[in-house]
Amino acid sequence: MKLRTLLLAALCAFAPAASAQDWAKPRLEKTTRHYEYVKITHHQRIVTAFVTYPEVKTKATAVIVIHDNQGLTDWARGMTDQLAEAGYIAIAPDLLSGMAPNGGGTAEFAGNRDNVGKAFSELGGAKANQVTADLEAIYNYAAKLPACNGKIVVGGFCWGGTQTFRFATNNQNVKAAFVFYGSPPNDEDLAKITSPVYGFYGSNDARINTTIPKTIELMKTAGKPFDPVTYEGAGHGFMKSGEDPAGSPENKKAREGAWIRLKAILAKL
Repeated sequence: MKLRTLLLAALCAFAPAASAQDWAKPRLEKTTRHYEYVKITHHQRIVTAFVTYPEVKTKATAVIVIHDNQGLTDWARGMTDQLAEAGYIAIAPDLLSGMAPNGGGTAEFAGNRDNVGKAFSELGGAKANQVTADLEAIYNYAAKLPACNGKIVVGGFCWGGTQTFRFATNNQNVKAAFVFYGSPPNDEDLAKITSPVYGFYGSNDARINTTIPKTIELMKTAGKPFDPVTYEGAGHGFMKSGEDPAGSPENKKAREGAWIRLKAILAKL
């Protein structure tokens, strides 16, 4: 599993740099919803997170958003605003916190893909436990928010989808896990999952999709709920590329369908 995770991080490192997401900035600039950066401390480590709140009258479910292999970019922050628009508290940790030059995070990498790729390789290998501890700290922070109703779910994209699946094996209190084109954890770890797992995949993504049949079989054998949906014609990363004005019609359609499904599931939790 460690080798597969390292290869995934290496392959994803050639994705477009964060600076290529200028189209994601207007949403953040125009939103009326309250958002803020917070610093969360655990085990002598500080993790930066971006939190966006919905404009609702009652307490809301919190969604932990795990970014892709580009880190906490404008697009990742924009995803929290879209979730808040739908009525949910959304908190996205910068899991690159402290890993950039001078102890910075995503922003301090300044789009250097080589260094970002190296950092994610470490997070998938030697520092995998750091990711688990960071996410656990984020979960505990969200659980204590006065505006949270006590329900916390997790969802992530690409590298973040893999970490979402993995976190579901480590935290038995999450209400649901939403895996967007991420790979599954070790076979023996699947039995530790207690929450339902919902998968979102693009049909043109054989690297990830070849893992789905075995995952279905193992989850069924373990008696764990796993509901994967594959969107025809969509590629890897369709939630991001489908939002890009230059994205293909297939990715845009898949993104729209995935959003409808995600919100429908969240509304029933």
